[in-house]
Amino acid sequence: MTPPRRFTLHRTAALLALGLAGLSAQAQSLQELYDAARGYDATYLGAQAAASAAQYRADQANALWLPTVGLSAGASRTEADTPYASTRSTNTNATNVALQAQQNLFNRANSVSIEQAKRGVELAQTQLRAAEQDLVVRVAQAYFDVLAAQDTLTTVQANKKANAEQLASAKRNFEVGTATITDTREAQARYDLVLAQEVAADNDLRVKRLALEQLVGKTGLEPRPLAQPVALPPLQPAEVNAWVGEAETRNTTIEQARLGLEVAKLETAKAQAGHLPTVALTGSYGKTHVSVSGDTVTPGGLVGYSTSGTGTNAAIGVSVTVPLFAGFAVQNRVKETLSLEDKARNDYEASRRGVTQGTRSAFFGVQAGQAQVKALEAAESSSKLALEATQLGYKVGVRVNLDVLNAQTQLFQTQRDLAKARYDVIVGGLKLRQAAGTLQPADVANVNALLAK
Repeated sequence: MTPPRRFTLHRTAALLALGLAGLSAQAQSLQELYDAARGYDATYLGAQAAASAAQYRADQANALWLPTVGLSAGASRTEADTPYASTRSTNTNATNVALQAQQNLFNRANSVSIEQAKRGVELAQTQLRAAEQDLVVRVAQAYFDVLAAQDTLTTVQANKKANAEQLASAKRNFEVGTATITDTREAQARYDLVLAQEVAADNDLRVKRLALEQLVGKTGLEPRPLAQPVALPPLQPAEVNAWVGEAETRNTTIEQARLGLEVAKLETAKAQAGHLPTVALTGSYGKTHVSVSGDTVTPGGLVGYSTSGTGTNAAIGVSVTVPLFAGFAVQNRVKETLSLEDKARNDYEASRRGVTQGTRSAFFGVQAGQAQVKALEAAESSSKLALEATQLGYKVGVRVNLDVLNAQTQLFQTQRDLAKARYDVIVGGLKLRQAAGTLQPADVANVNALLAK
């Protein structure tokens, strides 16, 4: 039997190492792509704009307790012709200017509106923090999806290389009469299957890379792989209740629901303010200049006249408005807000329960992922030993080259699954921090430290 030109483990590792070294020289890190996404992602930028708008709304609400001042001015001319009267004609020119001011002294509804606006700013800031955390997770997920797709394609291409060598060996053996046509056809079938898998893996990598490029606004991306050897950080704290406790106080979903409940309570207080009086301090100051000319009948005949002068008026006072009856509108508005307050309270409780469950699930998911990584690391070591033993058995004639091919395929797939499990643990750790409300941009730097330089 003619020995096959095997694509050995050592050659595979050497080629992968050379390829990764070339990629790292021009590849982008997670930190670089996250920084790019912060200035490009529409969802995150929209949350920033909403936070700015909320602050401006709060400034508008604060104006309810500031004085309002207005200036008005006017000019008029009046002509009158009355031949049947003693004053035959009159022409009047008048100009006036007035300054009015008002300061609210007591208005419960305005006070509540200001408090609601403050809660609105807090809510917008919480939503911005949630958008930032979501951006971290989305970028990391897209980043490691590309790496996982690259690993899958690399595995398929390694299998393709090994199957091509197996097919060539089967054909040679058939030509010299040491193998049957069945061996050749089986090798051809395996090779054709790997070709189909390569097409699917290549397309999946293209789609994953497009998703990452759309997220960060750049093209031609080549994410850096994990540094070798891989050392994933342990999960700290290692107790699920500690994460749940953090989530109940810092999770953005719970925080938004809590602020929604506070706003609903304030809305009830605003509705109840419809029964209360309002008090305002008012003041005005104005001047009016009038000039009058005309003709009037006297015993001596028709005599013309003219006069002019400036008048001043000033006023200051306190106005009190007391609501008496509004067709039960206030009472029904209070009932409505109380019902909405109950809804907000139930929404808050539902959010708290959902976040608690989600945090537990995320914790156990990371925990299981870490166990899977350890198991796959052991499987990788066993697969390497199995491949070496199979290669030795082939050399002494107790194994065939198909056995070597199967051992190589098992090792490649185990390495692919191990890399994917590591990616899932990293992204799962970020999602766990997101559920607990502790995820920050600094966590991107921590993950970035795990990548090849």
